[in-house]
Amino acid sequence: MALIGRILTALLMMGGAAVAATYPEPVQGDYVAHDFHFHDGTVMKELKLHYTTVGAKTGEPVLMLHGTAGTGTGLLSPAFAGELFGPGQPLDASKYYIILPDVIGAGQSTKPSDGMRAGFPRYDYDDMVAAQHEMLTQGLGIHHLRLVMGNSMGGMETWVWGEKHPDFMDALVPMASQPTAMSSRNWMMRRMIIDAVRTDPAWKNGNYTEQPPNLKVANVWFGIATSGGNSAYAKEAPTRAAADAELAKRQAAPFTADANDFMYQWDASRDYDAEPDLDKITAPVLVINSADDERNPPETGVMDKALKHLKNARYYLIPESAETRGHGTTSMAKFYQKPLAEFLAEVPKRGS
Repeated sequence: MALIGRILTALLMMGGAAVAATYPEPVQGDYVAHDFHFHDGTVMKELKLHYTTVGAKTGEPVLMLHGTAGTGTGLLSPAFAGELFGPGQPLDASKYYIILPDVIGAGQSTKPSDGMRAGFPRYDYDDMVAAQHEMLTQGLGIHHLRLVMGNSMGGMETWVWGEKHPDFMDALVPMASQPTAMSSRNWMMRRMIIDAVRTDPAWKNGNYTEQPPNLKVANVWFGIATSGGNSAYAKEAPTRAAADAELAKRQAAPFTADANDFMYQWDASRDYDAEPDLDKITAPVLVINSADDERNPPETGVMDKALKHLKNARYYLIPESAETRGHGTTSMAKFYQKPLAEFLAEVPKRGS
């Protein structure tokens, strides 16, 4: 998702003015959690959680969760927010209060590069959800959500939300994710991106004086290997020369990530496994995945099996085409605007 996040940010910068005209101006905010307890017992005296909101607080609250190495504002792109938050769209910001947090370790929330470096608590997705819950209840005074929706890592967090706080929301929409344990190619690729940095002599156990060179190489490799879609690549790089040109463009693109931040973000998925507690989910679920998702391939049948444990769930699989982008497909909301709108229209309100 690092590459996807940069693409979304670039789109936001290019089209931000046009998008902003379709929904209320985003508002930035911070919440500081005091004496925050991580899952391993570590306590941080002050943990800052940054968030962005769209719409008035009187609207129905929606929690929108970003992917690994992304930020809340990274979702404010023409392809995503521009298709969802505008007038008459599924999450019309004149009706909804949309909250887009930066997770622990990312964006403007507290992260290793703020000073602790490799001494930062080794957080996981449970910690992220716990921090978001505190931010919502104690910071924003929200005790019930119309919807929790997330993409990639945000999709996995959405599964965790449904299990940890089953009565907190009316509905769940996990995207580009599965509720099963982090494993197979998905974990092997993550391990490789982490190990590529840790074995770089410039890393110096996290006390580097310059960003380890392997960081950028690993990021480009990971983006090509695990996102983009086979049909899309075949269309965009049908010759060796075209493929070389695309690779050169990615290698030359600016990359400003911090190595410790980056490794912590990918490592946070290490103990993710929502499958054992699926029966705790009581909210209706709409799963949105893509047929060409490299990290969550539907042909394994993993999702079909998991759905049998859910009381009220439907599965929307976006067909592969030259227009889809593999794991990155769900960053383009045009592919699922209609099923999302239909789902929300049918989901009853469960509380406030």
